[in-house]
Amino acid sequence: MTLHPTQSNEHNGAAQASEPSGQDDATYMGEQSAPHAATHTDQVAASTPAPSTQQPIIEINDVSMIFNIASEQLNSLKEYFIKIAKRELFFKEFKALEHISLNIMPGDVYGIVGTNGSGKSTLLKIIAGVLEPSKGSVHIRGTIAPLIELGAGFDMELTARENIFLNGSLLGYSKQFIEDRFNDIVDFAEVHDFLDMPMKNYSSGMVARVAFSVATATIPDILVVDEALSVGDFLFQEKCERRINDLVEHHNTTLLFVSHSIEQVERVCKKAVWIEKGHMRMDGAVDDVCKAYRALDGAEHE
Repeated sequence: MTLHPTQSNEHNGAAQASEPSGQDDATYMGEQSAPHAATHTDQVAASTPAPSTQQPIIEINDVSMIFNIASEQLNSLKEYFIKIAKRELFFKEFKALEHISLNIMPGDVYGIVGTNGSGKSTLLKIIAGVLEPSKGSVHIRGTIAPLIELGAGFDMELTARENIFLNGSLLGYSKQFIEDRFNDIVDFAEVHDFLDMPMKNYSSGMVARVAFSVATATIPDILVVDEALSVGDFLFQEKCERRINDLVEHHNTTLLFVSHSIEQVERVCKKAVWIEKGHMRMDGAVDDVCKAYRALDGAEHE
């Protein structure tokens, strides 16, 4: 099965973390969304802005994401173009997300729960700027450090030392910034003895260590974590949770956290949103949302 987003913008630049230099704004809008009245920059120029605590750091407005699924498996470009020429290539729509609206305030710690294939990762990719929504808009106020896919931003043929600089540059860090924090990154990841080993020889847990260490080398306004901690051992998970708690409590970082471990969501997060089959089922306190989500399993077995 091949997925083709009806409208995608596969770039990371609009949502990447950068060295602390004030907040950045980004808006991702679908083709059928209403025009955005004014950007945060326009507001600053026009009038004195409201305090940051009174406006959402993430605004998700009626977002839908639609993919086109090919009706049959094609194994080559030749087959693809032959089907197009004969007008035998058909697609059906798959609605990964439908009419999602959510406002997230600075310092919020949000867990996102739902069964497999419900659109959790798709929503995070839209927020991070990797995908552009088919409909609706997302407005971001601040810098984002995304941990969305394990190994994203790494070249597995390169060593960990080289990949720290590569991944850091993709997140917007300067070479000097990475050099100044290199030892801290390595200390947190605990990969001193494997720095000059190609990352293709790393376990998934070791890759996650390096990815998390680089992403949190600075203090992002928004930290996005999608299952990246699930592959690590429990000691490193606890270490990451302490780093996350420090960012949230002392630096007012906003966290978006996806995990299939409901216990981990309850431990890390204060609020949660439940997305099921592309629809938002519930938004509220983490204990209430997780309790309702757990009840789904019981209802399906009745």
